[in-house]
Amino acid sequence: MPLAERLVNGYKTFQMTKTQQQSSVSKPQRDSRSTEMETIRVCIIDDHAIVRAGLRMLIENSARMIVMWEAQTASEALSDPTLGRPDVILLDLDLGIEKGIDYLPNLMERFGPARILVLTALADTQQHLAAVAAGANGVVLKEQAPETLIQAIESVHCGEAWLGKSLMTAVMGKLSRASAEKHDPEAEKISRLTPREVEIVALVSEGLNGERISKQLRISEATVRNHLTSILGKLGLSNKFELAVYAHRHRLGGKAS
Repeated sequence: MPLAERLVNGYKTFQMTKTQQQSSVSKPQRDSRSTEMETIRVCIIDDHAIVRAGLRMLIENSARMIVMWEAQTASEALSDPTLGRPDVILLDLDLGIEKGIDYLPNLMERFGPARILVLTALADTQQHLAAVAAGANGVVLKEQAPETLIQAIESVHCGEAWLGKSLMTAVMGKLSRASAEKHDPEAEKISRLTPREVEIVALVSEGLNGERISKQLRISEATVRNHLTSILGKLGLSNKFELAVYAHRHRLGGKAS
């Protein structure tokens, strides 16, 4: 079911439930509590009027949320100097003639410190990941339940990120790879070894001395010694014992042909 229709249906159900609840009690408790909560100011950037209308109805039926303004495109929002700064911006990635992701930096500069929550029909994890990398604080799919959006708005307003399972997996994978590349200088050292040097490291890890290595590889002992000198220098080691330990630690054994 399209998001706008689901939002309208959800709104009608909410109104009916609220009416029944209000008729059953003389003094609703929500009013006294809501006055104590901070109001979350939300704005909507989406190119479909019916979606904006549905989102407004959903948001404004929350006890602590109001919609400050709406815009059809990001450029429209950026070009209007009268628009105030909200707490949370709902941004569609596909704005017809515009791509929402292209305007994230400008929106953050213009409306900072507002949090930006991407609301999209695009089930493309790479697009979502790119939006988060560009500054978005969360992603909600339009196929998700309306109450999910309310929870997401509250979460990003509190400073949290709102990421689905697939996006969280992608983010963590990217961070892990970046961390490994940044903080593993040994991998860079090992990558400098030549194929022949890798073979010799593997044989050293197996406990072979220079003579046996030379026979197995059919090279002279002098050549083996030259290779070992080069290997120790590249890996920052002092002797063959350290090399054997290093090889086991970094799983360099068993690579000899």
